[in-house]
Amino acid sequence: MTLLRMKELRALSDEELRAKIADAEGDLLRERGVAAMGGAPPSPGRMRALRTNVARALTVLGERERAARAGAAPSSARLA
Repeated sequence: MTLLRMKELRALSDEELRAKIADAEGDLLRERGVAAMGGAPPSPGRMRALRTNVARALTVLGERERAARAGAAPSSARLA
């Protein structure tokens, strides 16, 4: 699995992003299991790449959610 660029992630739909996150988290879980059992992972940098991919995808989802909330919320609700 290679690093996913922000440009690539922003081009995906929300469903595709969630699928990428689930896939990366599953791979990360397997890699962590191998490391916990004392085995050496075949590619030590892969765990870092997986964590980075998950973080980037979650960032894009969070940006979209904040943009949706900002567009839907009236400005008078922010007076408090």
